[in-house]
Amino acid sequence: MGLIDVHTHYVPQGWPELPGADAPWLRLESASDAMIMMGTREFRRIQPNCWDAELRLADMDADGVDAQVVSPTPAFFSYGAPAPQAAGIARIFNDLALDVVAPAPDRLIPFCQVPLQDPDEACRELERCLANGHRGVEIGNHVGDDDLDSEGVVTFLQHAASLDVPVFVHPWDMASTPRNDRWMAQWLTGMPAETHLSVLALILGGGFDRIDSRLRICFAHGGGSFAFWLGRTENAWHQRHDVIGTSQYPPSHYLDRFYVDSVVFDERALRLLVDTVGVERVVVGSDYPYPLGERPAGGVVAKSGFLTDEQRALIERGNAERFLG
Repeated sequence: MGLIDVHTHYVPQGWPELPGADAPWLRLESASDAMIMMGTREFRRIQPNCWDAELRLADMDADGVDAQVVSPTPAFFSYGAPAPQAAGIARIFNDLALDVVAPAPDRLIPFCQVPLQDPDEACRELERCLANGHRGVEIGNHVGDDDLDSEGVVTFLQHAASLDVPVFVHPWDMASTPRNDRWMAQWLTGMPAETHLSVLALILGGGFDRIDSRLRICFAHGGGSFAFWLGRTENAWHQRHDVIGTSQYPPSHYLDRFYVDSVVFDERALRLLVDTVGVERVVVGSDYPYPLGERPAGGVVAKSGFLTDEQRALIERGNAERFLG
């Protein structure tokens, strides 16, 4: 049986005009080329594999991928918009997502987006999407200055746990500064740091202590830099408990509360990830179809010689089946 890829994205082939000066829209430039626009600003060039299921399925077949989780592109989250406006945007993209995956419902698994700045609206949209055929939800790693341990986000995550719905956390909205606007540094350093911080928020912020252990949550990009710095965090929890000892247990206690994807591109990084969080907590992710993603999907898992056949099978499929329920 083929891989299950839990980290891919879609973009519809157009959508109704959205409110706001910086609202996203799609500038179609040819049959094989389009530009995501944020108001008048060019955001990302994309190709039809963002919305064309046949192209996506052909790439999946070439990579040995049996099924993909198809999640929103984080630029469309709209967490900074008024909640009613963000809820309307979420409904538009969530309904269009179902059209994208409709040609292969047994292989393309849709995850919705929600207006996370309003937990009540977010819970309602999640329930609507589940009724319509979505299988999970992708959220950003923060809402403004609120991390995942904020009261509103914890409320939403607890609701997801009660509904037995998997949650995929993706970094977004990295700070723009003269120093990190070079070399795509927002993606190369900002995304790992944001993901690391969101894991710490659920641990050190006491989020996992307050959320039902039924919650199935996965962090993108190998959990960012978390695995490399777990020892530093553990040491700080013990040595400066007066400052960061807000969780009931030391950080290492919570390693069985979350999953991370495998899109770290290097066997040494994957080994550290497996050694730190456990082989049963790593799932294949590719970030398809974006250029910083991994092709073929699961390539670093396939070539990593330190994995046994049983461990590789867990990462390639078994863990994802458990995460997805």
